[in-house]
Amino acid sequence: MAGKVVLEVDMGKYKYVELELSDAEKLIREVIKELGFESQDASEAFRVLRNFDAFYEMARKKFKDYIVPSKSMNDMILGRVIIDKLKLIKEGDKRIAGVYFDRRVPEDVIVKALRNLGYEVEVKRLEFA
Repeated sequence: MAGKVVLEVDMGKYKYVELELSDAEKLIREVIKELGFESQDASEAFRVLRNFDAFYEMARKKFKDYIVPSKSMNDMILGRVIIDKLKLIKEGDKRIAGVYFDRRVPEDVIVKALRNLGYEVEVKRLEFA
């Protein structure tokens, strides 16, 4: 489970991390615990991850790279959106989930959650040259 992981932060302050499927679900659960609330998009993200194969096939048929969980208007207004979108990846028998966190989720919360899962975290800021 433990290892090194890269947390990418883009110019829009969205955070992205790729983990094996089971660890991605654990990460979202840890972030929810750290934030102290769960949003509709996080619940929807759990549903997508638990039904990985079905959503992966659906996304491939529609030529989509990402699955965007539905978000509550209340959560958006209150700034309580956690998951922006998910990227589902298959590499042989491995199932990998790329999780894009909303820009309002603090970077330190995600880093702390990853460390709680036993990961060594490298933060990489993506900028245009």
